[in-house]
Amino acid sequence: MLFKEYRNHYKALFFLGLPIVIGQVGVIVLGFADTLMIGHHSTVELGAASFVNNVFNLVIIFSTGFSYGLTPVVGGLFGTHQYASAGQALRCGLIANLLVGIFLTVCMGALYLNLERLGQPEELIPLIKPYYLVLLASLVFVMLFNGFKQFTDGITDTKTAMWLLLGGNVLNIIGNYLLIYGKLGFPELGLLGAGVSTLFSRIMMVVVFAFLFIRSPRFRRYRVGFFRGGWSRSVFLRLNGLGWPIALQMGMETASFSLSAIMIGWLGTIALASHQVMLSISQFTFMMYYGLGAAVAVRVSNFKGQGDVLNVRRVAYAGFHLMMALGVVLSGVVFCCRDYLGGWFTDSPEVAAMVTSLIVPFLIYQFGDGLQITFANALRGIADVKPMMLIAFVAYFLISLPVGYFCGFVMDWGIAGVWMAFPFGLTSAGVMLWLRFRGRMRALSFI
Repeated sequence: MLFKEYRNHYKALFFLGLPIVIGQVGVIVLGFADTLMIGHHSTVELGAASFVNNVFNLVIIFSTGFSYGLTPVVGGLFGTHQYASAGQALRCGLIANLLVGIFLTVCMGALYLNLERLGQPEELIPLIKPYYLVLLASLVFVMLFNGFKQFTDGITDTKTAMWLLLGGNVLNIIGNYLLIYGKLGFPELGLLGAGVSTLFSRIMMVVVFAFLFIRSPRFRRYRVGFFRGGWSRSVFLRLNGLGWPIALQMGMETASFSLSAIMIGWLGTIALASHQVMLSISQFTFMMYYGLGAAVAVRVSNFKGQGDVLNVRRVAYAGFHLMMALGVVLSGVVFCCRDYLGGWFTDSPEVAAMVTSLIVPFLIYQFGDGLQITFANALRGIADVKPMMLIAFVAYFLISLPVGYFCGFVMDWGIAGVWMAFPFGLTSAGVMLWLRFRGRMRALSFI
């Protein structure tokens, strides 16, 4: 009986989420390629990349969270066949994303002026600064791409963004090869070359996405609202009302990793390089969870728009079942490869050995990560996002970061102690988000 209730939702989530997962696998491959190419070019550059990428991951995840506010809006309109209004929502979403992108660029520019005060190894600063500036220039393009992607996800067209992500990542990897190592007459730029390649690929992904929206017949019914719908203050305010809480929730989660990178930087270049390698591995699981979670948000928003509370609940729990199955498979793969992972990314035996020591805390937090991603997306789908900020603050700032500092420096467990904080933070967040979703389902059932 239980399987019959969820069977159709398993199937729908699988086929809706698979293109998103494939697109995220492309992001994972790109992250792996970046780390592999930089790590084999120079261990010092790998340490610099670790610091900069962790700082920008915070901003990019924050910006992605803001763009998530468009998904329940578009998903609800799509579920009730209001296609022109969905196109108008995209227009407002792109403007909102552009403004947030400019704001984040200014904030990160201010941080750039204070890089020397963050306690990082002195030998990394000359490598960090130019790489930082190139990634800074790409933030606005990340925001615009996210706007288009969340729109197409909301109308259940997850394949377009998948192909663009895969194409952009292939372009980035080719650019890395040419510019990091100086092939085919290009200068050998090392870490800076990886940044230039990333900037170029992000620009091209936005240009192609905009071209497809303007020219492709599949988006014709949405273009009417996009070009003729005009400015909607109510839609703009709603996008901000949904986007900022989601951005802050996701930003605080990522901050627990990014601020941990600053603490790990206090342990030296080897520890920071090891942290970068392990983060690349952890992104392998996170991005695949993210793809399935995005499918949950889309399906939940569609049923919420139709007022179907029963199927909202079933979609969320079907997503959780699939998430746990995926977590078991991915954890098994990482565990079986635990003795080889470090050597894939770097020639340094010290870094490889330190990476192996981080496998245990990584495996412990997979359940909590899957739990919090599932029910965070379910809450986004029903547009119940404001409590998520408080949950994130408690889980990541009051639990995760203090535990990381205590285990890493008070208990003197080093980098493994800092990583032990993540199971505490992610699992506590997952439990609180699940309790919130369960409470909302009970409340909606009586309306």
